[in-house]
Amino acid sequence: MKKEIRSKKASDTIPGKASDKLLQMLAEKPRIINIGLKSFSEVAKEFGCEVVQYDWMPPAGGNVELIKILNFLRNNKDLDIDEANRRVIMKVVASQPVITDNTRAKNVIPELNNGKVILHAGPPVAYKDMPDPMQGSCVGAVLFEEWADTEEAARRLLESGEVKFLPCHSVRAVGPMGGITTANMPVFVVENKTDGNEGYCTMNEGIGKVLRFGAYSEEVVNRLRWMRDILGPVLQAAIKELGGINVNPLVAKAIAMGDEFHQRNIAASLAFLKEVAPVITKMKISDQDRYDVIKFLSDTDQFFLNIMMATGKSVMDAARTVTDGTIVTAMCRNGVEFGIRIAGMGDQWFTGPVNTPQGLYFTGYDKEDGCPDMGDSAITETFGVGGMAMIAAPAVTRFVGAGGYEDALRTSTEMAEITIDRNPNFIIPNWNFQGCTLGIDARLVVEKSITPVINTGIAHKVAGYGQIGAGTVHPPMECFEKAITAYAKKLGYTR
Repeated sequence: MKKEIRSKKASDTIPGKASDKLLQMLAEKPRIINIGLKSFSEVAKEFGCEVVQYDWMPPAGGNVELIKILNFLRNNKDLDIDEANRRVIMKVVASQPVITDNTRAKNVIPELNNGKVILHAGPPVAYKDMPDPMQGSCVGAVLFEEWADTEEAARRLLESGEVKFLPCHSVRAVGPMGGITTANMPVFVVENKTDGNEGYCTMNEGIGKVLRFGAYSEEVVNRLRWMRDILGPVLQAAIKELGGINVNPLVAKAIAMGDEFHQRNIAASLAFLKEVAPVITKMKISDQDRYDVIKFLSDTDQFFLNIMMATGKSVMDAARTVTDGTIVTAMCRNGVEFGIRIAGMGDQWFTGPVNTPQGLYFTGYDKEDGCPDMGDSAITETFGVGGMAMIAAPAVTRFVGAGGYEDALRTSTEMAEITIDRNPNFIIPNWNFQGCTLGIDARLVVEKSITPVINTGIAHKVAGYGQIGAGTVHPPMECFEKAITAYAKKLGYTR
């Protein structure tokens, strides 16, 4: 076969001029947005490139069943869940909490008048399953109520089944740490004037060895009796004389002064003292009692925390009268389980194993000494403050082991991803005058795999030692997954 030979043809070409952007790109190190494996961005950074890592992940961690549930809730034709959620947070914004009284718990909680009853923090838990500090708090409560006169007799009574245990949340109350509350302990009464419902919480005992952290020595019991006999009645008289104390103005002032209302309450405690001190100074009581009350209120930096807890309870209980939606209306822990409630599921608890707080320990203690998390004080985070408003209190971030200002900003910015709005009542100056986050949406928690951050104290795992540190803790994701699954089924979801 004859091969054809073709002559080579050539033509003159004029090379094009590279654009300025192309030349700049070739001359400089690239600026990269990396989507995917973080290792790619790390290699680029080693070569001096400017890199932004976009942390993308599939919704709900890629769990197909949860993705289906989220889609069902998002596209539900019978109920606009977004609208229901907005109705819930409108209740929060419209709330008008007022401190109306300080009285013995039995006067406002009828359930405490039916024999020997002890209220505890968190979802329901039997005495035998409580962590040691909570059991220690129960011993202290028995001694305080004079149901027994020795530790041994108190423990026998608690183990006998004669004492009935109820969660604080089931009787319109909340309790810090162990949450142990009995009939004759004084409680703050906070009424949400908008809806007419009340929330209750015991008073803060100060620092050191205190009942809420599991201590039950004679010193602890005697302090509780002083609070019952002197502090409570004095504050009751002051509150009545003032015609009640509006909480919102105190919170608005204090959040602008660096409080976040879980680990830092210094400004709010002093603002409360400012309200009651003039009335107390003119009361017809002994000079010693007057001095002791003023001194205790002046020394107790966390005194307002318990007021904030009762406030959160009264406000969130009113908000959950909107019986639809996925807004979280309660978060609490009993040392064994962490529990949450959402608006659309009423009183039902959704629980998972509780975590142990991570943070800073006092000298001589470490994480091996820490008790698993407990307490109803996470009602503050449900209300949008506490860890959710970390940026409001950069001074406290190092105390809870959360770093510095940038870490506080990063935390609050992340919390904004799982909430649906801001509370215009509580403006944070160092967050560009934005309101604190409001409305934890269980759907967003599951979708984005971000759980709320909670500021908390750390109790020793053995009763009697008291507080040994402070830190932060996160709920188990399991709680939120259970909650949205149950709500979807309530609305008709089937696999």
